[in-house]
Amino acid sequence: MTTATTPRSAIAPNAPSTATAVKKRPLPLVRHSMSLAKRSLIKTMRTPEALIDVTLQPAIFLVIFVYIFGGAVAGDTTTYLQFLLPGILAQTIAQGAIAIGVNLNTDLDKGIFDRFKSLPIPRASPLVGAVIGDVVRYVVVIVSTFVVGYLMGFRITTDPLSAVAGCLLAILFALSLSWVSVFVGMKVRTSGAVQGIMFLIIMPLSFASNVFVPTASLPSWMQTFVQWNPLTHLVAAMRGFFLGAPMGNSVYYTLLWCLGLVVVFMPLALRAYRKKV
Repeated sequence: MTTATTPRSAIAPNAPSTATAVKKRPLPLVRHSMSLAKRSLIKTMRTPEALIDVTLQPAIFLVIFVYIFGGAVAGDTTTYLQFLLPGILAQTIAQGAIAIGVNLNTDLDKGIFDRFKSLPIPRASPLVGAVIGDVVRYVVVIVSTFVVGYLMGFRITTDPLSAVAGCLLAILFALSLSWVSVFVGMKVRTSGAVQGIMFLIIMPLSFASNVFVPTASLPSWMQTFVQWNPLTHLVAAMRGFFLGAPMGNSVYYTLLWCLGLVVVFMPLALRAYRKKV
């Protein structure tokens, strides 16, 4: 008795080999992180009220500080608006990074990460995807701040390329700072505690800086802290990109701060996440 054999090509003539299929796939971490970033964007679009803090807050700060303190600080509101807007943008975009820690802590309480844990995806994908998806918040901050600023009389005095570079630097800083928020969100028990702790970090950085007044006008004992404050360098760089003001090495210091935040807090956040889930 003879046994008929079917040629391998006749079984699946058009099916690619396993090795070829694997090569065509992108890196698993990148692929799954982008998918979860899309989930974060959909969640944001379905709850637009979650963007109130990054739309109304810069408008309120600009109106209050320009029209109440502008004359006292700079002599007139127009001059102070030109000085203040880059600082308000930097402050608001830094505060916008708080939301990601709050949201991740809420997802932990709801058990969503238990579902992610059961999926065949890299363990870091949910956190990386959440950070990437949060870019939309920073874009909204930039757009809303410039819209209100232009209605009040703010004008960029450099070229469009420099303005885009300033905005990209602000987004990069916010993405780096968001890993601090992610770490806090993984460590504390409630979303309210995340918000409270992050405000305790962001508010001193905002007011003990050159956001509202020049560094030289501050007390001498405070100027040392201000000169090392990452927001000080970010604001100085943004004023240079938007207004052509001298910025020295502020861009390089800001990039170093971004690198340091990622190198320190991204591994800590991932480690805390692994212990949490």
